[in-house]
Amino acid sequence: MNYILAYYNLIKSGKIEVSKKIAKQYENIVYELNNPDKYHFDINKANRPIEFIEKFCKHSKGQWAGKPVILDLWQKAIIQTVFGFVDDKGFRKYREVFIVVARKNGKSTLLSAIGLYMLFADGEGGAQVCCVASKKDQAKIVFEEASNMVSQSKLLKKHIRKRKGDLYVDLTFSTFEPLASDSNTLDGLNMHCGILDEVHAWKDRNIYDVSKQSMGARQQPLLFTITTAGFVRENIYDSLYELSEDILNGVKKDERFIAFIYELDSRKEWLIPKMYQKANPGLGTIKSMEYIKDQVKRAKNDKNYLPTLLTKDFNIRETGVGAWLSFEVVDNKEMFDLKELTNCYGIGGVDLSSVGDLTCASCLIKKEQKLYLAQMYFIPEERAEQKEKEDKVPYSIWKENGYIRFCSGARVNFSDVTEWFNELRDKYNIFTVWVGYDQWGAPQWAEEMKNNGYTLETVIQGAKTMSTPMKILAADLESKKINYNNNPILKWCLTNTQIEIDKNDNIRPVKGRNAKQRIDGAVSLIDAYVVYQRHYDDFFNL
Repeated sequence: MNYILAYYNLIKSGKIEVSKKIAKQYENIVYELNNPDKYHFDINKANRPIEFIEKFCKHSKGQWAGKPVILDLWQKAIIQTVFGFVDDKGFRKYREVFIVVARKNGKSTLLSAIGLYMLFADGEGGAQVCCVASKKDQAKIVFEEASNMVSQSKLLKKHIRKRKGDLYVDLTFSTFEPLASDSNTLDGLNMHCGILDEVHAWKDRNIYDVSKQSMGARQQPLLFTITTAGFVRENIYDSLYELSEDILNGVKKDERFIAFIYELDSRKEWLIPKMYQKANPGLGTIKSMEYIKDQVKRAKNDKNYLPTLLTKDFNIRETGVGAWLSFEVVDNKEMFDLKELTNCYGIGGVDLSSVGDLTCASCLIKKEQKLYLAQMYFIPEERAEQKEKEDKVPYSIWKENGYIRFCSGARVNFSDVTEWFNELRDKYNIFTVWVGYDQWGAPQWAEEMKNNGYTLETVIQGAKTMSTPMKILAADLESKKINYNNNPILKWCLTNTQIEIDKNDNIRPVKGRNAKQRIDGAVSLIDAYVVYQRHYDDFFNL
C-alpha cells in the first residue's frame, strides 16, 4: 500500500489537520512520486522497515506493553518517504531527516524501532547506530526502548545481544549505543545511522556537525533529528528549522534533506481544539485529547505555564518564562540591502561593553514610512574563541556572514564603532542624525564621535526613560514595522531579554538567570528607540 498517497488524500480532503509546512511537504513528495527524475519510488524498499517494525518490535511501557508496534499512518508516510525514494543503483535519496513533533506522540518508540532496523536489517556491514542527546540519560531513553524491543522478540534476541554499553550483532559486527553530547566521544565514529534526540536543548552545534561528518564513508547513511520546539534560540534547532523553511520555499536546495514539521501555524490556535492535530499527528491514537485539554486548562489558569504548553505541546518556538517578547513577535525574515537605503537618515543607539559583554551599534534608518535596522557587533579577537565556547553561539560563523567584527587585541576598540557609523555615512550616504548612548564609561568615545560630526544624546538606563520606547518597540516588532535584516545576533539578544517592572508598571531590560545570554543588541536598539521617540516628528520630516 502507498501510505504517502493515503495520507496526502486525507490532507487534501480536510479530514485531518496539518501544518502548512506538512501540507507543502507532501505536495512536493507526491509531485516527485508522480514525476520521477533522478530518483524513483520503490514500494518494496519503502515498506521493508514498516514490515520489520510491525513484525518484530513491541511496546515496553504503559497500556501497550508487550503488544506489537502498529504504526500510525503519518509515521508510515514518513518512513515510506525516507526509505522509498532511491536512485538507479537502489541507494536512498535522503540522508538527513528533520522531524518536529509535540511531546507524547511516540517519537521514542519510532526512533528505537528505526534504529533497530538500521542496525539489523538495512544490509549494512559493521553498522554503527548512535543515539545522541544533550545528556546521557536522554540518549538512553531511545536506547533502552530499543533494548526492550530486542528482549521481547525471539528473532532479534537470537541475533542481537545487549552488552554493557551497547547492542551488538555478532553476524555483522554492528552496534547500537547511546552517546551524550560530548563531541569528543564522537570522534572516530563511522555512523551508518545517527539519531539526534531533543536538539532543541543543544547549545553547541559542534555535536551535530561531528555526527554528520562521521557518516562520510557510508554509502547511504541516515541522520534522524527528532525533537519538540524549545526555549534556546539561535542554536542548531533554529538552524535546521530555518533550513527546512528555506528548502520548502525554494530559497535553498538540498535534495538529501527532508523535514516534517508538525506545529500550529499561529500562536492563536492553541485555543482551538480542532487545530491541535497540526502539532500532534498521533492525537487520538498515541496521545489523548483529554491530556491536551488538561494542559490547555492549566495554561489558562497559570500564565507562567503557557510558554511550556506552546513549546512542548504545539511546537511554537518560545523564549521562556519571564521573556520580554515571544519568538513570534521577534521573528521577521524580511531582508534588505544597505545599497537600497542610499541618501537616507538614521538614528543610532550604542551599547558599549564591559570586558565580558558584546558591544553593539545600531542605526534605525527611515525610508518613506518604513524603518530599517542596521547593526554591527564587536568582540575582542583575542577572546573570540573563548567567548564562543562560553556563550555557545557561533561567533566565528557570524563574523564570516558580516554580523560581527573581531577587534584586534583583548578589548573592544571603541574607535571601531565610530568607524562603522562613518562607513554608513561615507559608503552608503546614510547619515546618522542622533546617537543615543549610556554616558557611563564612554567619555573618550563620545568626544571622538562628536569630532566626527555626530550629535550624541544620553540615554539613562532606567525604567523611567526606557519603558515607553520599549513598549512602542514591542508593538513595532509585532506588526513587522521594523526590517532588521533577519539578524541572528539581534534575534538571539531579543529572545534573551527579560524585563524588570517597577511599582508604576514601567519596564526596563534585564538579563535572565544565565549571564551568558547576551542582551546587548536589544539594549542598543532600545537606546536608538529612546532617541527615536524624542525626535519622532523631526525625524519623519527629514
